[in-house]
Amino acid sequence: MKKLTLISTIGISMVLLASQMSAAPKYGMAGCGLGTLVMPGGNQVLAATTNGTAGSQTFGITTGTSNCTADGVAQKEHAREIYVHMNFDSLEQEMAAGKGEKLSNLASLFECKSGVRFNEVVKQNYSKIFTEESKANPSLMLSNLHETLEKDETVKNYCKI
Repeated sequence: MKKLTLISTIGISMVLLASQMSAAPKYGMAGCGLGTLVMPGGNQVLAATTNGTAGSQTFGITTGTSNCTADGVAQKEHAREIYVHMNFDSLEQEMAAGKGEKLSNLASLFECKSGVRFNEVVKQNYSKIFTEESKANPSLMLSNLHETLEKDETVKNYCKI
């Protein structure tokens, strides 16, 4: 029984490793994550459900595994989107104050060399970033944040927007 478990584990590991080593991403609309490894080219609803249930997309994006490569703007934007959705309430408070751990992490996701100006711009433009509509919509808030950051030359020089 132990041999069968060991052989099964090795076999599954080899399949997962082989699928990760392919050059082109093999996932559909469900995005990267465990769902793409378990169901490559399969049912997108099941892949998305697996990704959401397992929380594997966040892990994959952070570590560059599970078909989540760190070689494109889309991946970075997706990481920001997930982070904002997961930390929305804390970010709202920290952006108003212009400081905080979650805000510093968000600046890191924008690859800011220094978060000081990032924090200042966010605090000064809080009402433009958190409008009535965006207070209930993390994606809209992120879009407003992008627009605000792109208008500041210093932030554009220190961060990748």
